Amino acid sequence: MMRVLAPSANRFISYPKYSFSLLHHPLLLLPLKTPFLLNPPKTLRCRATMASEPHLPIQVKDQIHLTEKESLIFQRLKGVLHHFNLDTQLRVAGGWVRDKLLGKDCYDIDVAIDNMLGREFCEKINEYLLKTGEDVQGIGVIQCNPDQSKHLETARMRLLDLWIDFVNLRAEDYCENSRIPTMRFGTPEEDAYRRDLTINSLFYNINSDSVEDFTGRGITDLKSGKIVTPLPPKETFLDDPLRVLRAIRFGARFCFVLDEGLKEAAASDEVRDAIKEKISRERIGHEVDLMIGGNEPVKAVTYIRDLQLFWIVFNVPSNVEPSLPEECDRFCLAFMDTALRLIQSLESLNLNDEQRRLCLYSALFLPLRSMVYRDNKKKKVPVVDFIFRNSLKLKSKDAETVISVHRAAEKFIPLISCITSEKDVQHAEAHCGKILIDVPETLKLRILAGLLLREIKDFWPVALLVSTLLYPNGDLCESLAEDLKLEKNRALFKQVKDVILKLDLENIWEAKPLVNGKDIMSILNLKAGPNVKEWQQKVIEWQLAHPTGTADECQEWLREAG
Repeated sequence: MMRVLAPSANRFISYPKYSFSLLHHPLLLLPLKTPFLLNPPKTLRCRATMASEPHLPIQVKDQIHLTEKESLIFQRLKGVLHHFNLDTQLRVAGGWVRDKLLGKDCYDIDVAIDNMLGREFCEKINEYLLKTGEDVQGIGVIQCNPDQSKHLETARMRLLDLWIDFVNLRAEDYCENSRIPTMRFGTPEEDAYRRDLTINSLFYNINSDSVEDFTGRGITDLKSGKIVTPLPPKETFLDDPLRVLRAIRFGARFCFVLDEGLKEAAASDEVRDAIKEKISRERIGHEVDLMIGGNEPVKAVTYIRDLQLFWIVFNVPSNVEPSLPEECDRFCLAFMDTALRLIQSLESLNLNDEQRRLCLYSALFLPLRSMVYRDNKKKKVPVVDFIFRNSLKLKSKDAETVISVHRAAEKFIPLISCITSEKDVQHAEAHCGKILIDVPETLKLRILAGLLLREIKDFWPVALLVSTLLYPNGDLCESLAEDLKLEKNRALFKQVKDVILKLDLENIWEAKPLVNGKDIMSILNLKAGPNVKEWQQKVIEWQLAHPTGTADECQEWLREAG
């Protein structure tokens, strides 16, 4: 049984412990209505659908067990209260409480204070640290920004090497014809009802060492796996439209069910317009990045699409060339779904978190890889670049890497044909767009593969995986049509990877040229310019064809070739 403080009452009540099970949803068939890729299959298959029940029984702990560090931090905060004789209630709010009840580790501690600002309490903490002979900690203050739905000033400081946020309990009063609320100190119940979700509205009272559920349904929704807003969902979302994306993220992360009223409100024109106009792109990008890096990225993007938010979140310019077809978002989702299944099923694929994240982005935006728009200077710019830099405000390097993966994936396709003996090496050489040095045909595969790996570097496994989604024609491949064909993608990836390793090309991008530009200019009697760069490329090709060759041998070849 769970002992929880009931709303508006100074007594404890008990909620029975129960759980739900789920039969997994069948795969969603995605019919192709608008053919925008060559030779597309008639159907696409995607696993993620709007869930109606949680996938697994949800185990909620009867009480919160503190770690040693958490106990020390909370004891120190109680020491501040005792030292200054403060009549103040300290409560940990939100995600930390939820995760601890679910038995998960959480290092994101947000402390809500009932009768002073977070900055004021942090100053009290520093006074206490001075009196106890400890080092004073710096206080960071994040100002409120109502225009971007950031209504609270938040203070932050480190305690025992852990960042802690401090903010006052708040209530919001709205004037007629104004979306910007007037803030005031609120009761715990008022604060709980202004939270985004009931499962995030729980408090852990540090003073009394108890869990408080002021909405009366936070524990119940946590146990039953439901994503619900404390107040009517449209009111909650119009207050801060980012809560729509947070609801999606938590629904996907925990495999919880999105409430029907929540889905209806999130898909309404009023809320969709508010997401576009009221929320900064940085905040949207941050939420999306957490989804893609999370445990259920396909489910999260499926929710985004099913709520008609795909092109609001992944906004593109109006002057896209060629224009977006009707079914483009379906293809995006199907590509990412297949890429994730490949990542999960390939035992030989060891991607770090950044590679996995950008691999999923690469698959998600694969149908957009050839689309461009014209910027203010009439220059053609990839649409994928716009999404990263403008729609999501993510790192420029993310855009550059994903675009490079797309280009490398297409270059892999003729190499795959050569490796699988479907085409000869001349076919691959013709597609590389350059004339290779004169070497036996048997050596050209190593040159072509090595040049590609030197171009994409340690993201080559990502590019290879993405290329299997396009193989053999550079279009939407048939492996998306049936789950059984996923094995073909896996076998293709493994076959090409094995050849690359057999050719000893792993980390080939780290190999230094045997002959530098100055020596090339001396040997061939050249002046600085593009000719030198061309010969530097030929030196790399010679090294790839002769992996045991020496600098002297390379220089001798230069004299003969020159």
